[in-house]
Amino acid sequence: MSELARAAGPLGCAGLAVLLLATRRELRLAGLAAWGLGAIGLAAYLAPDGRVGLLAAAAGAGALLAMVGAALLLRWPWLLAFATLACVPIRIPVQIGDEEANLLLPLYAVVAALALAVGWQLLKGDPRVRELGSIALPLAGLVAWTGLSLLWSADLREGAIFLLAFVLPFGLLAIGFARLPWSRRPLLALYLGLTVTALAFAFTGLYQWATRDVFWNPTVIVGNAYAPFYRVNSVFWDPSIYGRYLVVAILATLALALLGVRGRELAIAIIVIATLWVGLLFSFSQSSFAALIAGVLAAATVLWRWRAAAALGLAAAALISAGFATPQVRHTLLDESRAGLNNATSGRASLVGNGVRIALDHPLAGAGVGGFKRAYADRTGLKGREPRKAASHSTPVTVAAETGLPGLALLGWLAAVALGGTLVRPHRCDAGRAALAVGLTLGAIGVHSLFYNALFEDPMTWTLLGLAALTMARPRGEVSAA
Repeated sequence: MSELARAAGPLGCAGLAVLLLATRRELRLAGLAAWGLGAIGLAAYLAPDGRVGLLAAAAGAGALLAMVGAALLLRWPWLLAFATLACVPIRIPVQIGDEEANLLLPLYAVVAALALAVGWQLLKGDPRVRELGSIALPLAGLVAWTGLSLLWSADLREGAIFLLAFVLPFGLLAIGFARLPWSRRPLLALYLGLTVTALAFAFTGLYQWATRDVFWNPTVIVGNAYAPFYRVNSVFWDPSIYGRYLVVAILATLALALLGVRGRELAIAIIVIATLWVGLLFSFSQSSFAALIAGVLAAATVLWRWRAAAALGLAAAALISAGFATPQVRHTLLDESRAGLNNATSGRASLVGNGVRIALDHPLAGAGVGGFKRAYADRTGLKGREPRKAASHSTPVTVAAETGLPGLALLGWLAAVALGGTLVRPHRCDAGRAALAVGLTLGAIGVHSLFYNALFEDPMTWTLLGLAALTMARPRGEVSAA
């Protein structure tokens, strides 16, 4: 079955890349078919033994559900966005081989419905192509190269899980969001849905903190028993993912507060931001606060242009110069901080350092998708099939280690195109306001991924890429109709 997986992964990713780039209907249909065959092949490789009947029954029920969902999506396209938002927090424990994973099963049902809907539209002669615009080429290149790296992956199983659970389904989700018909009203409703759910999650987190009752995740529960502070995760498995969700809602609200609302609505926006910030506080997620700070600074720079950037640059230069001018500070920073930095970051500094060395050892091809843990364990002498201490905590480092410099270059290209297209443009029209919200939240998720390796594992990253393309396709300065 390993040969099947090594063929299915590149096939599925190549199909997704063709679907992103091709302009001819028959090529796009072939790409969608390759995407489906690749996903089926990876699923067959990862399926647990001895449960053929149960899996067949689940597949049949899923197919019927997908057909019903496809009919609904064809009738109401924006249902895709609201169904995705509803499914993002829902992770269901699933046994994969010898371990249990928390997967977004309801969201996969939405993706299956989307695949059928897109296939039907292509068969009927839908003329839309290259829905992601300028984002399509770097994204297609990154997807195709990542899939190809499964051929030489140091850990075939981890690579297959990554492609099947995240890249293939969420890549199609990005296309689906970019295909949505532009309309101000459902976009505003989508923001309201995001805000209401974020407030509900924040109040749940506050309840957990007040009652000292975390619902799940034994790691968090045990950690709270020994830590001097109490972390909460709301309805999410990980406090950092909970914090990331609140940061997205805060920055989306901030974008509207800075550009789109006045009077009573502005007061409500401030209250919403304050409430979400309190909920974020008790996640004690350093990466989430770093993402929030970066998003606020980006908003200031976008609105005040060079004046904000110059002020921030001068302040940073003054602080660094003053620090290095003092011998004691210079000695501490350069000579004594390495061990302290590693301890303060819970070992992440060491992980990043060794990840960089893995990338330098394999600069052209990397260790293959999913191969970071195995390559790290082999380098440092860790034992066991699943060395937990080898889990990466930085997406760029992981991409460089697993796919080499080509993968890192494609990731940088993708970030530049997506953020440049949303942040560097007029923001006074409806499309501009939406672009600002998308750019700020997408950039914040990118900053978060520097310290918490979950950029491509988060469906919000892919949906925001789709929404970025949707807003970038609008003429600049155009006032949108409802």
